[in-house]
Amino acid sequence: MKWSTFSLFPLLVSFAAAAPAAPGWRFDLKEERSGIVALEAIVVSPTLVVFFDRASDDPLQINNHSAWGALWNLETSTVKPLDVLTNSFCASGALLSNGTMASVGGDPRSFPGNPDIENGLQGLRIFEPCASPTGDGCTLFEDPATLHLLESRWYPSSIRIFDGSLLIIGGTHVNENFYNLHPANSFEFFPRKEDTPRPSAFLERSLPANLFPRAFALPDGKVFMVANNQSIIYDIEANTERILPDLPNNVRVTNPIDGSAILLPLSPPDFIPEVLVCGGTATDPIDPLLLSSQTPATTQCSRITLTEEGIAKGWEVEHMLEPRTMPELVHLPNGQVLIANGARSGFAALHQVADPIGNSNADHAVLVPSLYTPDAPLGQRISNAGMPSSGIARVYHSSITLTPQGNFLIAGSNPNGNTTVGPGIKFPSEFRVQTLDPPFMFVERPKILNTPAKLAFNKKFTVPISLPSNLARPGAKVQVSLMDLGFSSHAFHSSARLVFMDATISRDQKSLTFTTPPNGRVFPPGPATVFLTIDDVTSEGAWVMVGSGNSPPTLE
Repeated sequence: MKWSTFSLFPLLVSFAAAAPAAPGWRFDLKEERSGIVALEAIVVSPTLVVFFDRASDDPLQINNHSAWGALWNLETSTVKPLDVLTNSFCASGALLSNGTMASVGGDPRSFPGNPDIENGLQGLRIFEPCASPTGDGCTLFEDPATLHLLESRWYPSSIRIFDGSLLIIGGTHVNENFYNLHPANSFEFFPRKEDTPRPSAFLERSLPANLFPRAFALPDGKVFMVANNQSIIYDIEANTERILPDLPNNVRVTNPIDGSAILLPLSPPDFIPEVLVCGGTATDPIDPLLLSSQTPATTQCSRITLTEEGIAKGWEVEHMLEPRTMPELVHLPNGQVLIANGARSGFAALHQVADPIGNSNADHAVLVPSLYTPDAPLGQRISNAGMPSSGIARVYHSSITLTPQGNFLIAGSNPNGNTTVGPGIKFPSEFRVQTLDPPFMFVERPKILNTPAKLAFNKKFTVPISLPSNLARPGAKVQVSLMDLGFSSHAFHSSARLVFMDATISRDQKSLTFTTPPNGRVFPPGPATVFLTIDDVTSEGAWVMVGSGNSPPTLE
């Protein structure tokens, strides 16, 4: 039988119409609600995320009062309340070298529904590693009388450093209305190493908009910090500060003028650190009543390489697709960075500008995320092609984190004084939970079948894997990432880290060999997640302990 071109054309059209669409990014709205406003979030196990809110009148209940801590189950999308003693409002936190989560700082006030709440300004909330995948029996430990910070700190930052302990940075002594007028211009450690906090000239210089400083542990053990429009490298061991160039174009990036920042992926053999800072506002700190919810945020991203040559060159400027205040930057396992959440105009905090939207100092929520590709040419690194709209404003007091499953958990948003819901409220207290699922969630993925519970530094490990047939081929791009999934609070992901490891796949495609980082300066000892990515298709993560698992301080 002969087929003419004319008679074949309708058949080809019908086949084309029936072809399945390639998988794309998707938002998935969960049926279960968070029960508390998840303004802080941290992954604490392969299946569990801890949420914190302030001690408010949230609907989730425990012991006959509103909860302000909760465990979110990543497998079942269900929530359980945690009993918290001190007010965790606007705290920070991180995981220690032994796997313990420490939440630090907080708010001094009581709120409706929780009149007996204890002052959280010096709060230390401890969540020990919990083996239960459902969270049964998992609890927080607090003893405010004997276990507390040296200094009162609302809006501090905290990061895990090279010995597995936390460096706690800045904050304020009271619940400020807007700017930091009662500053804690100092550093301290948890576990405690010294009897008094260390004063910081940098935090003094960066007043009054220096709350939640953005900070990163560098691969030489020092710490990069940016607050307001200023940046330094802090040498913990020498207790010295090296002043770096200011951010370009008068852009400021710490609360209440919130941008975000991230340490870009570190790669062997040199692990050269680069920092990306995006969003915020090009405005000088002035009376908040002279500011507006309609003040445009900036599109600016600034990037610096923290070598002598890179510091001499200074910040390189590029631009997002839209202005954003209160965005958050989060790693993908393949080295890209997700830019999500935030608003196009205004500021963080509540009801201080001349024209708030309800209680919100910001307006025009940004609903479509973007991807930043660090190794693309300047001007071509940011795209939102194929990105969906979330449909939910995630502005002040929202959170986001990468999960061990490989997608992003997004929750919270509450630019209000208490729980505020109902018709006509543009930015209500948000209890809806979403995931943002990358395209690889909808195709057959590589699998890491087993890993050692502990990964020593500077060692080779061989682990069994399973590869889909389309990925088991010579020439595929193989990436193995070691990740700290970080602590999300106030448009910043404390301790978030991605270190690529040298890796090869065996000829039979059944095993993966990788070399761990050389020491705890490149990757601070403690919990991590290992992902295998082949041609941008990423496995589920393997939860491991990097180093000995000893309590801090430890160098192994």
